[in-house]
Amino acid sequence: MKRESRNLSINEHEEMKIMIKGVHTMFYTSQVEELRKFIKEKLQFTYSDLGDGWLIFDLPEADMGCHPSETEDGKQSGTHNISFYCDDINNTVKELKSRGVEFIDGISDQGYGLVTHFIMPGDVKVQLYEPLYQKKNNL
Repeated sequence: MKRESRNLSINEHEEMKIMIKGVHTMFYTSQVEELRKFIKEKLQFTYSDLGDGWLIFDLPEADMGCHPSETEDGKQSGTHNISFYCDDINNTVKELKSRGVEFIDGISDQGYGLVTHFIMPGDVKVQLYEPLYQKKNNL
């Protein structure tokens, strides 16, 4: 896999700030209250309370990848995937386990990062990885 990146000029940064400011992600679950509590207490994300139990969680940063659809692993065109990433996967896994987070596999090197998965309420499986690529500064 070829890893390539380029630095944006100040003008390109300014133009991008006008357009897209972030990404809003959603998990659909049969256990919405439990999932909100999990994210609030175990992942410890800050949030805005919109009332009536609706919490919008703040994310520190984001990135996005575009992957080809592949029928072998069941990922069809139009599929979305949400992952969390960290700076130190071993310490992050240790900390999350101490908060009661259940991991469903060990850490493995997938080329782009050191990867594992955990489960959230409502049978929501989430990837956690430590990138092996250089992340750029936020816009």
